[in-house]
Amino acid sequence: MSVHEQFAEDVALYALGALDGEAKASLERHLAGCASCRRELEQLRGDAALLAFSTVGPKAPGRSKSRLMDAIAKEPRARRTSHGVNLWAALGWAAAALMIVVAVTLWRQNQQLKSSNVKSVEFIERERLQLEKAKNVADILQAPDATRYDVLPVKYPAPPPSGKAIYSRERGLIFIASNLKPVPAQKAYELWLIPTQGAPIPAGVFKPDSHGSATVINPPLPAGVEAKAFAITIEPEQGSSTPTMPIVMMGTGG
Repeated sequence: MSVHEQFAEDVALYALGALDGEAKASLERHLAGCASCRRELEQLRGDAALLAFSTVGPKAPGRSKSRLMDAIAKEPRARRTSHGVNLWAALGWAAAALMIVVAVTLWRQNQQLKSSNVKSVEFIERERLQLEKAKNVADILQAPDATRYDVLPVKYPAPPPSGKAIYSRERGLIFIASNLKPVPAQKAYELWLIPTQGAPIPAGVFKPDSHGSATVINPPLPAGVEAKAFAITIEPEQGSSTPTMPIVMMGTGG
């Protein structure tokens, strides 16, 4: 048996931390003067590290596992080495390394599942809000007391701006406008509910898009207020508590 063959089994056990006592000291003295065995030790240690910390998938890298297990399997399972170390202990270390691989892999898969669940919850919430908004629009349109108000300008430029308000005392308000002129900087249109009794009630601030269109859907309004008309004024962007004259558009129900 050559010197390298004599120490081959001890190098594998040493890489796994399963060698101690005089056998360990003897191998360390040999390693100090044997570059070949030192290279083998580093290769085995590198393979063990890859085996223990791989998180690529549910299987450890085949090269690492086969090199490490082949080094251990060179000796018969049923006997002890010449230094009295049971090779079943080495197999126990290999099993522990495999357990680490499984644990790390399961942790990574769990993190990926959590991320996927968060995205699913966000998607469901967006869909729920869209459905709720659509249901709210349908409820107002189908309300028995829903009344349409044609909101038209006091003066008629061409093409004339127009607006339609559909209002239910119990279910809310939908307002749609078209052909609106742009408002000055830091200004906005404000919609007003004109009740049969009392002061005008703010019903939403809005700006038209590039086509002159705008919508106001279900703004916060007191419940049960009977509307006589709807009007529009130009106000500061944040809105006003009372209308600023002149009224640019107005319409009564019918």
